[in-house]
Amino acid sequence: MLAAFTAGLLLITVQELGDKTFFIAVILAMRHSRRFVFVGAIAALAVMTVLSVLVGQAVSFLPAIYVRYAEILLFVGFGLKLLYDASQMTTACSLAEQQEAVEVVNQAESKLPKHYTDLAVVLEAFTLTFLAEWGDRTQIATIALAAAKPPVGVALGAILGHAVCAAIAVLGGKFIANRISERTITSLGGLLFLIFAALSTADLLWGKAG
Repeated sequence: MLAAFTAGLLLITVQELGDKTFFIAVILAMRHSRRFVFVGAIAALAVMTVLSVLVGQAVSFLPAIYVRYAEILLFVGFGLKLLYDASQMTTACSLAEQQEAVEVVNQAESKLPKHYTDLAVVLEAFTLTFLAEWGDRTQIATIALAAAKPPVGVALGAILGHAVCAAIAVLGGKFIANRISERTITSLGGLLFLIFAALSTADLLWGKAG
């Protein structure tokens, strides 16, 4: 349980900093109540986490050996892809990510009334965050973790990781966003995935030896 919690926490915290959902929360918090932006964002991320864990539990009904091999291959693939992406990144890449988030928020708000209610802010943060997170690599990784590790631990760790990142986004705002190196975060994410792959491989080999 502790290992699952730690894996979920580390995976989400490292991967979500500088992510599009992070920048969406930053932009919304600069325009609206930070409290309601946080509530909407963390609600969306918690729902997404629970859904991912449920999918992971469904996958866990497959033969355990296949699930473990799939988990290892997934983590290796993500790790190598992130390290490659980091090697190709420049400052312009981070700015492009921020600009994409600005465009998403502007497009959504152009269709809404000028006078916001608190509920409207919560719903906007929830919707934009949920849509941005859907199909993200952290969602797929959460599914993989939940398939191979205790689901409650994975869910609690991932939700806490999301809460930490969302809090940093709404409290730190643009000051922190401008000081995040997407290249560094992406590199750390790649290394983290490879570490998880190595640990899963060690568990597999240890299980066979036992």
